[in-house]
Parts: sequence; C-alpha cells; structure tokens
Amino acid sequence: MTRPTSLFRTPLALVLGVLALAAASPAIAQPAADGQHPQPAIAEGNYPYQLFLPRGYSADKAAKWPLLIFLHGSGERGDDVAKVKVHGPPKIADRNPDFPFVTVSPLLGADQDWDVARLDALLDHVTKTLRIDRGRIYLTGLSRGGHASWRWAMADPGRFAAVAPVAGYGDTSTACALKDKPVWAFHGDRDDVVKPEGSFAMQRAIRACGGLTARLTIYPDLGHNAWDPAYDDPSLYLWLLSHRLLQTKDKK
Repeated sequence: MTRPTSLFRTPLALVLGVLALAAASPAIAQPAADGQHPQPAIAEGNYPYQLFLPRGYSADKAAKWPLLIFLHGSGERGDDVAKVKVHGPPKIADRNPDFPFVTVSPLLGADQDWDVARLDALLDHVTKTLRIDRGRIYLTGLSRGGHASWRWAMADPGRFAAVAPVAGYGDTSTACALKDKPVWAFHGDRDDVVKPEGSFAMQRAIRACGGLTARLTIYPDLGHNAWDPAYDDPSLYLWLLSHRLLQTKDKK
C-alpha cells in the first residue's frame, strides 16, 4: 500500500505541459480539432461522449497519442454530456489544453450501469478514427466508473497498458486476470459509500495470484471523494505514461 506524498510539488499544469511535448510518436494523420468537444453516440444504444484532443494534435500530422478512457460516477448520469467534465481527467483537460492524452469520457444514461460491450465498441471506434498509440491505452474511473474500470479491465486486460480505479470495488474471483497488469487504486479511508475494503480485497487477490504491480493509495480522513486528490496528482499521469503494452491488440 502506498500513501499520498508531496513528491511532485511542481504545479499540475506545468507537469502536464511538459508531458504533452513528449507524448506523441510517429503515425498517419487524421483531421480533427484540438480541445474538448461533445460527440454523439457512435451508434444507437451507445454512449455520447466528450472527446479531448491535446494541443498539437491537429498541427502534428505525424504523431500518435496515448489514449485515456474515463468513466464517471453515478452523480453525472443523465442526458447532459457536459456533466462528465465535473470531475477527473475531462475537468483537467477543459482547463489545460496541454493535457497529454487524447481523452474519451462517455456519458452514462440515467439509472444505467456501464456496459462493457458498448464500451468496447466505442474504444474500437476511437482507435480506428483517431491517431492513437495502441500500446498506450489507459483506463480510469471513479465510484460507479471505478467499479466498471475493474470489470472492463478484468474482462479484457490486453486492451490496456495500465488501469487506475478510484473509489471502486471489483470481483475478486476474477482478479487473477490482472496479475500482470499495472493497477493503481485509490480510496478514502472513511468512505461510507463504497467501503475501502473493496480496494484492499482486490489488491490482495491480485497479489495472491502472483501479481507484483498492484498498488493502492489510501487517503487518511477522507470519505468517498478520493477522485479530487487522485486526479490532481501529477504522479498518476506520470505513472500511466510509464507503462505501455509490449504487444498491442487490434480488434477487427
């Protein structure tokens, strides 16, 4: 278990700006507009989403970019796609054009739960239509989106280079699927909405399978909102970008 530290004292905006300069790699060009913009669902029954393209994406026609998928929590469900920008990576991207990831933040309908098949279809669409480095696809989510991050990653671990569930829980019976996957979970120790024992149980289950890369940050004297400190910490993004898949998985 790790606890939050002050290792990265540089302002988040400056760190992310430096990371953006190093994030791209050679690729084929696709037309797009930089910044964050709402997108319609790719098909009936799928999710509308916010799409963020880092500054420089359009100008540099010979670059692929890391992709970050963000899954929001219960409070943002509904029909207003702007609400996905209330927390987490899309919030940061909205105020920092140098956020170094192409970021896709889908919107879950009212009273719905995340569906892995729909998320898979959205991810397939994004990787086929944008200049994405398929070795650097990352997954994160908070609360209900944290649960879904665990579930999606365990269902298809070969899609993601690293996973960061926040204030979520997973199914320990399938945790061995992540024994070779870099995972960093976050939780408040006073969370009475999603008990932190769920994150502890997942870490223990992964390690029981021989997994050595699972880590857990517990924030002392904090309730359910572990996402503000987690997503405001530059070390999370440095950690994500430090991982890449050795073999990428292309779905047809």
